[in-house]
Amino acid sequence: MVTRDVLSAATALGGEPPLRPLPLEVAELLERLGAPLRLVAHLRLVHDVAAQLVEWVERCCPGLVLDGEAVLFGAATHDVGKTLHPEELTGPGSLHEERGRELLRAHGVPDPLARFAGTHAAWGSAEVGTEDLLVSLADKVWKGKRVPDLEDRVVARLCAASGRETWEEFLRLDEFLGQVGDGAEARLAYQAAYPAG
Repeated sequence: MVTRDVLSAATALGGEPPLRPLPLEVAELLERLGAPLRLVAHLRLVHDVAAQLVEWVERCCPGLVLDGEAVLFGAATHDVGKTLHPEELTGPGSLHEERGRELLRAHGVPDPLARFAGTHAAWGSAEVGTEDLLVSLADKVWKGKRVPDLEDRVVARLCAASGRETWEEFLRLDEFLGQVGDGAEARLAYQAAYPAG
């Protein structure tokens, strides 16, 4: 029964808010891991916002070289380590980060994709790429949270690719993130409707 619920929560169409399904390979992995439904809902929300963010970047800054598929996979799996640390679903903690990366590797996910489980909270590191920043940003803005330093890092990447002034890229990103944030209440209600255990 749990298996069917995990797959349904990960891939069902329709509903409110309307969300993209998780990639089937991710849904099946979450099923095998017995992921809590709250985690599946969270991953789906972040994945959907990441898809909106990738589409926006591709449309507004086509000069920014970006692996959109990696961003989507990273968003869909960034908290997979919480299957091993379910207490971090409802409370603080960072044990899930490196454990998530290890878990993905153990299930055959190559490091360039498994890395997002470890980097989604380490966006301040100089080594993170644009894709990592976008996964981190999606993981914040889905619930309407704004993180100025993270957004500044994204703006810097946009400016480097577009040649536009910082203020111009900031205003464009700010407007887009504001629009995403408008749906935060519905997304929070969606996540809360699923049990954490």
